[in-house]
Amino acid sequence: MYTPTHFTPDEDAVHELLTHHGAADLVTATPDGLVATMLPFVYDREQNTLLGHLARNNEHWRQPVLGEALVIVRGPDSYITPSWYASKAEHGRVVPTWNYMTAHVYGTLTVHDDSDWVADVVRRLTDHHEAARPSPWTVDDAPEKFFHGKLRAIVGLEVTITRIEAKFKLSQNRPAADIDGVITGLRRAGDEAGASAVTTYRP
Repeated sequence: MYTPTHFTPDEDAVHELLTHHGAADLVTATPDGLVATMLPFVYDREQNTLLGHLARNNEHWRQPVLGEALVIVRGPDSYITPSWYASKAEHGRVVPTWNYMTAHVYGTLTVHDDSDWVADVVRRLTDHHEAARPSPWTVDDAPEKFFHGKLRAIVGLEVTITRIEAKFKLSQNRPAADIDGVITGLRRAGDEAGASAVTTYRP
């Protein structure tokens, strides 16, 4: 990944993204070519792994993996119009761009076809994404027989992380007045997540 110095996040920022991302893309090279599946992962920082699951009927998990697996994790992304830059009025030498946060996570993929292992991942994923809700739903809210029936329809995935390449491109290369304009413009456009990311990581 091409990552200029001003777009390189520190380790804590990368861990924050991995902890609070939405769904990600799992990409593997197989004898039949590249295969990709979008699915949620939970990040286990202590074990340095990403944990998830996919449908048993999805042939992706049955495909032999050539080399490392790649998980593409994303944060907020936003179109940035040069109309938001103070520089536009000063000299006009500005162009559109795109802001984004991403991490390319490489690692060894292991499939877990074990109901207890998968049940633990489902609980962890559910608890993570329900935590901020006023009345969090838990796995135990579902009938036990129903839950175990659903478990039979999925298999677990574990990516043991070997390396991470991350890039937070959030207008850090622009003058302060331009960054102010980007934040204001994003908020007016209703993109609070994008504005918050620029605010958090501005120089």
